[in-house]
Amino acid sequence: MKSAPADPRPPRAKPGGFTLVEVLAALVIVALGMLGVIQAVSQTARNGTYLREKTLAHWIAMNLITERRLLPSPPDVAESSDEVEFAGQRWRWEMTVTQTQVESLRRMDVTVRHVDAPEGSVLATVTGFYGTAIGANGGSSLAWSGGGQGPGGGGGDDDGEGDGNGGGNPPPQPPPEVPEEPAPEPESEE
Repeated sequence: MKSAPADPRPPRAKPGGFTLVEVLAALVIVALGMLGVIQAVSQTARNGTYLREKTLAHWIAMNLITERRLLPSPPDVAESSDEVEFAGQRWRWEMTVTQTQVESLRRMDVTVRHVDAPEGSVLATVTGFYGTAIGANGGSSLAWSGGGQGPGGGGGDDDGEGDGNGGGNPPPQPPPEVPEEPAPEPESEE
């Protein structure tokens, strides 16, 4: 028997690479993933910058309130504003001082923004107070300015007797002694 003539062409090898469509699909998926990563990184950078600026503006407002609290006389009931350089940037602050219902207390509202920012954009708003504190039990007042003498310094109080504690409150009393009870006797077993 005669066998069939052999095919002169070598057998085809199965293709082992990717097709053009598969490569394009993979590139689209990678591009979308990278776009999401880039957006997340840029959002994080924007948030970090915003939080830094907000923190600096808050510090400026707190500094202004602290400066006003340290003055010997209360701030005038009015509105004021100015520019300040802080952390290498120019800032604009505005302070509104109002009288409260308590005669000896004034409210200070401070807003801070960048110099070049529009009027309505505010990075930080802080509220503080200037005045005297209202003491407990009887309404005696304590000066925040520290004008009185400290403990044992003979500072005056409301009744003019000068009890030595400088604040108009009675000196602290030691706790009352509690009598000890005798220990119970052990019971005897019979």
